[in-house]
Amino acid sequence: MTVTATPRPTGHPGYSETLPRDPESAAVARRLVRTALATWGLEDRIDDAMVVITELVSNAVDHGRLASIRVIVSRPSEHRVRLGVVDRSKVVPAMRTDSNGDQVRGRGLVLVDSLTGRWGTDPYRWGKQVWGELKCEPSQ
Repeated sequence: MTVTATPRPTGHPGYSETLPRDPESAAVARRLVRTALATWGLEDRIDDAMVVITELVSNAVDHGRLASIRVIVSRPSEHRVRLGVVDRSKVVPAMRTDSNGDQVRGRGLVLVDSLTGRWGTDPYRWGKQVWGELKCEPSQ
């Protein structure tokens, strides 16, 4: 597996990795996010970022179409970190607000919504990227 990193505190890309579309990839994605945030001095955002990336990867694993997904961690500005997962499905995720009975699954985007400043979907001709942005202040 190849991890691409840039030494700059902001800009694109930050860190990214192509992973198999299986549940075990969430652990690799969490390590990638932890590395990026630690490098950027944003350790105080790691816990929330772990939950967000886990939910985004889980959705891509459940709904993607091909054998791989791409995890992207970027810093579009000094005060934001963007966590994204790219898959080959064009289906736009919808946040569930119903209780969904006793089922535990199906409410991940509610968590993403509560932990991020904003989240969304960027459609591509061949799929999409679902992302969430965390507000952050760099450590001094």
